[in-house]
Amino acid sequence: MQMKNKFLQIAVLITAITTGYFLNNVIAQNTDNNLNAIVHTLKPNNMKLGAFSISLSVKDLKVSKTFYEQLGFTVFAGSMDKKYLIMKNGNALVGLFQDMFQGNILTFNPGWDENAHNTESFDDIRDIQHQLRSSGLTLMSEADEKTSGPASLTLTDPDGNIILIDQHR
Repeated sequence: MQMKNKFLQIAVLITAITTGYFLNNVIAQNTDNNLNAIVHTLKPNNMKLGAFSISLSVKDLKVSKTFYEQLGFTVFAGSMDKKYLIMKNGNALVGLFQDMFQGNILTFNPGWDENAHNTESFDDIRDIQHQLRSSGLTLMSEADEKTSGPASLTLTDPDGNIILIDQHR
């Protein structure tokens, strides 16, 4: 009986070593060939959305301008006549819009930095749109995929906040 147990233990050990060798050399070798594909699949999307700003629907542009100036913001773009101002403080951007839309909007501008300068590389809005749809998100409006250049899309986050992705180039 002891001899059978020793034989069984040796057989299990040989099987374990053989299985380990197989897994290490055969499967690992094939996995190395596909490692980039696996890592890409597991890695979260790293979309380049560009400059970020918040677009606020304001009741009185002049009052809002004064308030944000007191926080250290200065007028970067827009005009009182056009009923909108883009205010800047360092890298922070706040858009003030009177009578243009309801609610506030989180805005991204692919291809622009926070100074409205073109970035060297960026993800085209149509590629971003494809990634968003592929991840199961529902878009409120979409960019025409048959075009190139300026376009926009909108979606809402789980709390109902509107997100605008607005490519200007």
